[in-house]
Amino acid sequence: MASTTETGHAKNVSNYEQLTIDCTALGTSYNPSNPAIKLTALTAQLTSGKNAIAAVNTAHAVNSNAIAARDIAFIPLSKLSTRILNALKASGTSIQVDDNAQTIVRKLQGRRATAKLTDEEKKAAEAAGKPVNEISVSQMSFDNRLDNLDKLIKLLTSVTLYAPNEADLKVTALTTTYNDLKAKNLAVVNSETALTNALSSA
Repeated sequence: MASTTETGHAKNVSNYEQLTIDCTALGTSYNPSNPAIKLTALTAQLTSGKNAIAAVNTAHAVNSNAIAARDIAFIPLSKLSTRILNALKASGTSIQVDDNAQTIVRKLQGRRATAKLTDEEKKAAEAAGKPVNEISVSQMSFDNRLDNLDKLIKLLTSVTLYAPNEADLKVTALTTTYNDLKAKNLAVVNSETALTNALSSA
């Protein structure tokens, strides 16, 4: 039978508070010789517990907001990278430059250079004595996407023909976008550290 007893730091603090209230209600008859369980010590411990819970809740809220802000900021990146690639191709660059940019854009968008084999194709290859072991090539973590965006911007910087009319596609604007995304990613990292520290202190 599953337990219906509540657990967790908040419940522990609540139970401790009830204990402190009960001891306080005893008045002068509650007079232990051990300083660690005197009413002043209990009250101080209760305050410390409440402060720890408040710190965790605050850190959790900051972390949640940072994650949401990062998620929202990264959403347009796939479409933006497609527009960048189209602008680059329209500028009259060589096929080699376009291919280099295309490779980076594929990574930004989490697409493979060649489509994954279907289950039927894998079975057919295995039956022919050529088993296929496809490995993941996804680079869709926030750190990897930032790294690939940085590579794309540096590539564009080296191409003198790249001079789009659209303000948000210019290298300066893309650099600003990159810095904003990097800051939002760092905010998540820092808030996760703060949350971990708050939890360890609770």
